[in-house]
Amino acid sequence: MERESMEFDVVIVGAGPSGLSAAIRLKQMAAAAGGEISVCVIEKGSEVGAHILSGAVVDPIALDELLPDWREDPDRPLRTPVTEDRFLVLSEVGAIRIPNVAMPRLMSNHGNFIVSLGNVCRWLAAKAEALGVEIYPGFAAAEVLFDDAGAVRGVATGDMGVGRDGERTAAYTPGMELHAKYTFFAEGARGSLSKSLMGRFGLRDGVDPQKFGIGLKELWQIDPAKHKPGLVIHSQGWPLSKGANGGSFLYHLEDNQVAVGFVVHLDYENPHLSPFDEFQRFKTHPAIRGFFEGGKRIAYGARAINEGGLQSVPKLVFPGGALIGCAAGFVNLPRIKGTHNAMKTGMLAAEAAFAAVSGGRANDVLEAYEAAWKESWVFEDLWKVRNVKPGFKWGSLMGTLNGGVQMWANDLGLGRLFARTMRHAKADHESLKPASACAPIAYPKPDGVLTFDRLSSVFVSNTNHEEDQPVHLVLKDPSIPIAYNLPTFDEPAQRYCPAGVYEVVRDDQGTPRFQINAQNCVHCKTCDIKDPTQNIEWRVPQGGGGPSYPNM
Repeated sequence: MERESMEFDVVIVGAGPSGLSAAIRLKQMAAAAGGEISVCVIEKGSEVGAHILSGAVVDPIALDELLPDWREDPDRPLRTPVTEDRFLVLSEVGAIRIPNVAMPRLMSNHGNFIVSLGNVCRWLAAKAEALGVEIYPGFAAAEVLFDDAGAVRGVATGDMGVGRDGERTAAYTPGMELHAKYTFFAEGARGSLSKSLMGRFGLRDGVDPQKFGIGLKELWQIDPAKHKPGLVIHSQGWPLSKGANGGSFLYHLEDNQVAVGFVVHLDYENPHLSPFDEFQRFKTHPAIRGFFEGGKRIAYGARAINEGGLQSVPKLVFPGGALIGCAAGFVNLPRIKGTHNAMKTGMLAAEAAFAAVSGGRANDVLEAYEAAWKESWVFEDLWKVRNVKPGFKWGSLMGTLNGGVQMWANDLGLGRLFARTMRHAKADHESLKPASACAPIAYPKPDGVLTFDRLSSVFVSNTNHEEDQPVHLVLKDPSIPIAYNLPTFDEPAQRYCPAGVYEVVRDDQGTPRFQINAQNCVHCKTCDIKDPTQNIEWRVPQGGGGPSYPNM
């Protein structure tokens, strides 16, 4: 069966903040010019927002540029302004609050909003569709298409109706080819197509390795007496120990809901560490657990986060396309914010593509976008904090002190005193020490009230994959998990995966076997990042499989 094709001026892969902002900006510019531009957005989630997971506290600077009158929209999802900031340093039994006056101004959330980023994307999608953007959820881009000269000319969605054995079933339907003059890749952190494009076009040549964290999040309905709309709490310290860094967040939204999350930097050393269990343990801290007593967990999810900052941003453009948003990595790590930068880079790419299409160009390099982001406030936002993440190689205490000095220097106009940019020496998968050199970690058994196991957590993420389809988590060498990872690192995939996808099971003779429960996958991409030999390759599953996050 031949694949059908559709033609557009611009195709955007991913209906997140950057992709939708790009689509809206393209249509705005066409309307202002009295012309037309055809724009298509495809989204691997079953609906827009289904795979979106973030804290999230949003800086509205980009939204103010994109939709200046958004505050007058009765359907706006940004309804809870931040009213109070707290920053805690936790020990096992206590907490020290850092006075707000001691915090760099950059860390203040005054003027920001606590949101469900999934709901923000649903709202932006409605805005885009009202302008004439075509949005197709449930269709994952599985392949990049190239023309005879090697330029990107679009993408193809994955075939449907392929059985687990790789053979076509009676329900087989070939994917659709979407051809474009320019294709934007807005897949988020560690996007599978973005990763392949970085390799094909050498986009990472001359830049530092990207650094990542895994963010785990739960949404709780809490006792109204304990709810404080607009309260933002961040912490660091316990339960993480030496060789691991990260932190937490508690965001009080509207309707007596609290988003609680925990971020573990994926350059941790101890292969016995489990980010999921560290998160569960964090909620038991005396300064934290009180918020949740008498409440109910209603959602769970996990997602990788870009943490490399300015020195890890790759080249963004190549013949026929561009990387936008977290596909490239624009998160401001100390602020734990990337939505504003993702939206702005989508808008800048849109402006460059509109000028090119209007000038009769196609499938060439949008150099104007590469130049524009370096002249924008996105670059300045990342430049101010570029030396924060590298400082954590000295440990949590010295890393925090270094970050504070760097940010205060910028606040006081002395940032140029720290002109040198610190480097990221190695990728996250290179950081694990042998299991024999690290202390095992005994995690408490979950109580099912405040703390939970992986499988019950996957259940409330509404994750679903068709059973009869090829496993989308591919081992380049099937022997490595048992032959190398197990004796060397006690096979860390059993613990770094937050969804119970990977198991080492043993038969009656005690012979180990590596098992992949692909149906549990919440698409966090941690395995693709942290596997010590880079043996696991994450690919898109069929259709709209994966989590279906409500209000996350």
